[in-house]
Amino acid sequence: MSSSPPAPPADMTLQRSSRDPAIVRERLEEWLASVLPPGADPEVTLHEGIQSNGMSSETVLLAITATEDGARVTTEYVARVAPAAEDLPVFPEYRLQDQYDAMRLAGELAGIPVPPVGLIEPTGEVLGTPFFLMGRLEGAVPPDVMPYTFGDNWLFDAAPEQQAALERNSIEVLARLHGIPGAAERFGFLDPAVSGHAGATPLARNLAKTRAWYDYAVAAAEGSPRSPLIERGLAWLEANLPADAAGDPVLVWGDSRIGNVMYQDFAPVAVLDWEMATLGPREMDLAWMVFAHAVFQEIATMLGLPGMPDFLTSETVVATYQELSGVEVGDLAWFQVLAAVNWGIVFLRTSARQIHFGEIERPDDPEAVLHHRPLFERLLDEVGA
Repeated sequence: MSSSPPAPPADMTLQRSSRDPAIVRERLEEWLASVLPPGADPEVTLHEGIQSNGMSSETVLLAITATEDGARVTTEYVARVAPAAEDLPVFPEYRLQDQYDAMRLAGELAGIPVPPVGLIEPTGEVLGTPFFLMGRLEGAVPPDVMPYTFGDNWLFDAAPEQQAALERNSIEVLARLHGIPGAAERFGFLDPAVSGHAGATPLARNLAKTRAWYDYAVAAAEGSPRSPLIERGLAWLEANLPADAAGDPVLVWGDSRIGNVMYQDFAPVAVLDWEMATLGPREMDLAWMVFAHAVFQEIATMLGLPGMPDFLTSETVVATYQELSGVEVGDLAWFQVLAAVNWGIVFLRTSARQIHFGEIERPDDPEAVLHHRPLFERLLDEVGA
């Protein structure tokens, strides 16, 4: 076998934006001049234009130089920007104020390491869509491209005890998040009911939100063909909705995967990407963390690579979480299927964007874009769907 990892089955890099970086810089400077104290005279430097982070929102790395107490001071920031409609957003809506508030409260109430949040522009009048600023932190993120399971990266090459430390420290983030008391009241703004999704419980409302998201994905302009596999998963989820989960609803991070965490010495220093934050059962985050790794492990296995089969297993994640939180959780099977369906919708939308930007050709088989397809099929077979 070659010592260098082969390419993934499809291009996993994604163009997020058609914005002109020069116009972005100019408009940011105009806006900052209007919101900073008089005499700040802000200057913006964009680093490498508009960057990609995750699979959905745009991320702009920038430096702002402004006058403070008579001296010119330069500070590094990250701007989180909702995608423009013409760039085929992954989600039907981007509630950036909710993301901003979820991050801020997670840091304040549970000591979760999140980037310090700064100014927010909620109207979309400056860049065409809302955005907010975060302080830029230093650290390492497990790579998505190429996936960390492929090898030749800092996490894969780490010693077993270092990998175990990262695993435990990442699970601890979930335990601390879910331990925030009174989540239903503090984070009521994240309940899917707020955006019109009906259901008797937070879990039912989250499932209704997933169903609506799929309907949007296949009905939107330049949408995707319908997916029998995703529809099979949705039908099983709706027929087997758990009556209860582990206790009261908690703050659910939503996109709880290690690729959304920045680490130093294998400990989290920044928990990122809160656009899927919601109110619901803790099992949603646990299953997502397990399934997200399983997706990358599946891709590595399909390419004949060993991957990291003993990392972030369901057994380890549940046992460690129960030890750290003191809360017993139920079987994750239903929540794993929910994760598989949501990942499928993400892949539908990101592939539609790749087709839109000319990065890939439209495949003859619409489900060829589901990079987790074999894993998804096995999971549905296991639960009898």
